[in-house]
Amino acid sequence: MPNDGNGPAKRATMQGMKTHWIPVLVLLGLSTASADVADEVRCREIGFSQSVEHQDLAAFGSFIDADARFVGGTVLRGVADITAAWAVFFQDNGPTIKWRPQIVEVLEDGKLALSRGPYRTLSRDAEGKLIEQWGTFNSVWRQNADGEWRVVFDAGNKAASEPDDATKALLDAPTDCP
Repeated sequence: MPNDGNGPAKRATMQGMKTHWIPVLVLLGLSTASADVADEVRCREIGFSQSVEHQDLAAFGSFIDADARFVGGTVLRGVADITAAWAVFFQDNGPTIKWRPQIVEVLEDGKLALSRGPYRTLSRDAEGKLIEQWGTFNSVWRQNADGEWRVVFDAGNKAASEPDDATKALLDAPTDCP
């Protein structure tokens, strides 16, 4: 019988290659799935900010988990308390706030995520002078039974100094989110 190159040695080598490539392909698939979830959370965070930027209080509330906690000088609990406290950002001629995630990390099970990044508030003092303040926010997102990601914990702190140009540019960068 002629040697067609498909003998037992080649079959054994091919089988060994398949055995080694399967875990690599599985890991690549998990990495892509994890990246997709992180991107989904990133877009939810941007949508959350845009709800405030567009002064859409109903949309803002839809991003907040029923059992959420927003931690600042006090702890706000639940959608009603949080939306009431944030109502100032939905008033004409009121202060504005805008934020964007720089970091999004998702737990291995894909159900809990952290997003972190800069925020900027703009307001006017009693004389009408524009006041710009920068800070960093941290949001913890949970994927609910309905498949939607909602904020369960949120906190922020004022920046000690003005951010660098790249951080500032993040707030004005175009988004690829729907």
